[in-house]
Amino acid sequence: MILERVVRPAGPYTLALSAKHASDATRQVRDGTLTMALRVGERVELASARQTLDGRLVLRVESEEGLERLRFVLAVDADHSEFLRRFARDPLIGETASRFQGMRHLRMPTVAQALLRAFCGQLIDSRRARQLERIIVRAAEPAVEGTDLHMPPTSKSLARFAPVRLRQLGLHAGRAAALVRICRSTDLEKLHSVSTETAAAFIERQRGLGAWSAGVVCFEGLGRYERGLVGDLSLVKLMSRLRGRWVEAHETAELLAPYGEWGGLAGLYLTTGFAHGLIPLPEERPVRFPRPSYA
Repeated sequence: MILERVVRPAGPYTLALSAKHASDATRQVRDGTLTMALRVGERVELASARQTLDGRLVLRVESEEGLERLRFVLAVDADHSEFLRRFARDPLIGETASRFQGMRHLRMPTVAQALLRAFCGQLIDSRRARQLERIIVRAAEPAVEGTDLHMPPTSKSLARFAPVRLRQLGLHAGRAAALVRICRSTDLEKLHSVSTETAAAFIERQRGLGAWSAGVVCFEGLGRYERGLVGDLSLVKLMSRLRGRWVEAHETAELLAPYGEWGGLAGLYLTTGFAHGLIPLPEERPVRFPRPSYA
């Protein structure tokens, strides 16, 4: 049975902006429609979303539970109007907030996939990192019947890997061992029930993970706006331009600090504004960019 619901997002929302880089092994965007595999309890459902000209979203799912999961992944109810109002005149993100006001960040369908992204994302080459994530998800989960989309990974499915197998797929040996150890000892979905501070502290205690990885899990896996991606390479480059010197990864916390509980979303708007030349920068001086280390 297919359920179709037409909903109006809370606050400004543009699916095309929010889903621009959303395609992975579990979801894809084609002709303006986002299609994804969702885990609903022990079931997997195929869901889709498209936006009408009047801003409403047409959501198609297989159950009411699937509808709730889809709303979470799309961040339909995560109204960021206050963020836009508060920082409309911000010298760094004000212009970006005006031009991209409907942009939110889609969440991962499972926290386990967010953790996998955190481990894969420690590669310097972001394209290679996303490719590696796809390879591992496809090895961990079967395809949904009739599609080329794969089921979202869970702690259980990632725990079945031997670290050596993940190494064969391309993940660094230390990261492979850490990922398997965490997934074998923890039901990552339970992080939804704890505070952001507690969830971030749990991630940062794990070997091979740090503030950036905690940001990925909290922002992309749990949908918490208050935790930014401290140490993200784009933020490092932006802050280095602003300071006129190469900054260390941990220093980017200062860049996000003024945005308080909106730090995660601010990071998205900062990197978008930087990429589109919307942030006023001092005259460019030679800044040597050494190879950063993610964690």
